[in-house]
Amino acid sequence: MPPNASTKDTASPHAALNEKLGASGLRATRQRELIYHILLDSTDHPSADEVFARAKSEMPSISLATVYNCLETLARCDLVKPVNFEREPTRYCPNLKEHAHFHDIDSGRVFDVELDPETILRLRSSLPRGMDASSIEITFRGSARSARKSAR
Repeated sequence: MPPNASTKDTASPHAALNEKLGASGLRATRQRELIYHILLDSTDHPSADEVFARAKSEMPSISLATVYNCLETLARCDLVKPVNFEREPTRYCPNLKEHAHFHDIDSGRVFDVELDPETILRLRSSLPRGMDASSIEITFRGSARSARKSAR
């Protein structure tokens, strides 16, 4: 399992998939397993079309509609997180820990940005009194090129 995987540290991806789907009254089909493993093996936050292209090589009979249905089910069962950017297709992230994203506007690539617990606590404490956030979504937008230039 990749380091950004979102399942319990002690649970295998297969066990986590079965557990979360089962809690929703669903079962792990071959298609759901394939889509889930494609996402776990991805660090690029693929869109449904990108997942479909990857799945087709392993399961030629899979349809784009099935991929969309699997992605929706995995997101609804808290196995992956949909990541949305303005006017762009939804992307999918297997990292369910609270973190931010960096969206490279030149290439369209998306990177996870880890947030330490103190930062998350500070963000939550900045909410007005009486408000409690169930999640935090932060997206940095910019160019990865500028990071490469400053590293020189």
